[in-house]
Amino acid sequence: MSALEIFITSVGMAVITLLCRAFFLLSKEDLPMPRWLREGLRYAPTAALAAVVAPELVITQGHLIHTWRDARIFGALAGLAFYAWRRSLFGTIVCGTVVMLALRFQLGW
Repeated sequence: MSALEIFITSVGMAVITLLCRAFFLLSKEDLPMPRWLREGLRYAPTAALAAVVAPELVITQGHLIHTWRDARIFGALAGLAFYAWRRSLFGTIVCGTVVMLALRFQLGW
């Protein structure tokens, strides 16, 4: 591809992305939605986060992990326990990361 084709493709993708994402923001009024859909959309960010994080925890290079000695699992469990205790998102991230890195660097997991 030439530089011009790459540029035109990039601008076209940016315009399409902007239109798709801004579609809901263009209206000055709330979009009419059934109550069940509005309630269901409350869980969309949590579901998206779980869909990204869960495979990262249990899959390594395309295969399920085959050992319990995986620092990611213990980091996730420590983060979950911290969140249940303190309800702090930042603390959860720090706690899980510290546990995971400690296991990786100290025990070589």
